[in-house]
Amino acid sequence: MRTKKMLDKDGRVDKVRSMYPPRDTVDTARCAFIHPTKLKALSKGFMLRLRAQNALRSARTGFYSFRYPVNLVLAIALCCVATAAFATPNIQHWQSASGAKVLFVENHDIPMLDVSVSLPAGSSFDAADKSGVAGLTHHLLDLGAEGLNEDDIARGMADIGAQFGGGFDPDRASISLRTLSSAAERDKALDIMARVLQRPLFPEAILAREKARVIAALKEAETKPESIADKAFNKAVFGSHPYALPVSGEIASVEKITVQDLSGFYRAHYRAGGAVVAIMGDITRVQAESIAQQLTEKLPSADAPAALPEVALQIPASEQRIAHPASQSHILVGAPGMARNDPDYFPLYVGNHILGGGGFVSRLMNEVREKRGLAYSVYSYFMPLKQPGAFQIGLQTKKEQADEALQLVRNTLAEFIAKGPTEKELKAARQNIIGGFPLRIDSNRKILDYLSIIGFYNLPLTYLDDFTRKVEQVNVAQIRSAFARHINPQAMATVVVGAPEEAATQ
Repeated sequence: MRTKKMLDKDGRVDKVRSMYPPRDTVDTARCAFIHPTKLKALSKGFMLRLRAQNALRSARTGFYSFRYPVNLVLAIALCCVATAAFATPNIQHWQSASGAKVLFVENHDIPMLDVSVSLPAGSSFDAADKSGVAGLTHHLLDLGAEGLNEDDIARGMADIGAQFGGGFDPDRASISLRTLSSAAERDKALDIMARVLQRPLFPEAILAREKARVIAALKEAETKPESIADKAFNKAVFGSHPYALPVSGEIASVEKITVQDLSGFYRAHYRAGGAVVAIMGDITRVQAESIAQQLTEKLPSADAPAALPEVALQIPASEQRIAHPASQSHILVGAPGMARNDPDYFPLYVGNHILGGGGFVSRLMNEVREKRGLAYSVYSYFMPLKQPGAFQIGLQTKKEQADEALQLVRNTLAEFIAKGPTEKELKAARQNIIGGFPLRIDSNRKILDYLSIIGFYNLPLTYLDDFTRKVEQVNVAQIRSAFARHINPQAMATVVVGAPEEAATQ
């Protein structure tokens, strides 16, 4: 499971959500007029075609790949979601007999089912001397389960055109499933998911292979300026807090990880009582109740782990300049920001859109790129977690311009905190965010992601209904005061990798 940078549904850069290959994408505008009844008929033909292709591939290679593309099914299935994109979903919720929290949206527009199970089992629950255990535990779930080796799992999913996915960050680990909702395909996919989630094997040979891959990736990351900057930045912002632990671990710690470490972590953190099950798609409430129970009833029973320590919100100002042969300097500036349930969430969210989260219309982009041409891109984001995650500003620039660009970023941030945005900037930001909101819930997958977030972080079930209203209510004074409470421009961590030679300290 690979870590990569991506934008999440709240528009922030999420640096540690990860794992499976990018899901297939589709031009929904071209096929949004297919009627759902016609779609169900078409899906049967696509399944026959998919199985035929699988058979041919098996004859040629003797192996079914778990990463087999599902374009044929998803292209038809995804395209009709846009017809209901502008209505917020009706979220049903309950607690399963196993103790899991369940959120469900019933939608029969397309014959698809999306399911995810999230657990508080992210990298922040690693021990400092065994960082990487949480990530490898999550990664090996689908590489061997009771009665199934990794080839069986891959072949079983490919046969029915289903797709596993997942996510992993400091707070949570999740596994997700997308499948046709027809009984035969759905039941087989759910059986595989239930075994993967509740009866993983963590085979010794597979662990050795995956450790070698992780170590190779970590060694490569040690040569890349962006990875060096990220690691130094997290350490500077979070110090000894578990949020500073590398998501994939350290080379020395990964080398020591054993099957017993994975099994122990699984038993302690993959608890039914901590699970959040999100279900979206073409099934009934009764069927959803049965699925939630099927996926969690055999999860381990254990006491809840100890709560994470509090993040220190005020950090000392620091600056690291790290030599690197790259032609550009990679600059990161930031501090602890906000938690997911922070009362200032919406003022900070809208304010950051104006400061550096709004792309070409943001103030940082205007000052750094448009006016002075110091960088191709510059951004800012908050990464809200259970505890306050990072606020970060980032850019790349020529080495000889690094000091000038860094000072400009600091000045722009200080002015924004002191004066806040203009009314014109605020109006444009609100229009942009509200106007783009329907695109945040225009597919089953996006709604599923929101259900997981709402459940995991205990957000109001009306979160999606309230979103545009809360954005509209944000004013300049709220943004200015929220930033003043959370961000001190005189107490920021700064990392420059590829610093000018005369200024490098490492």
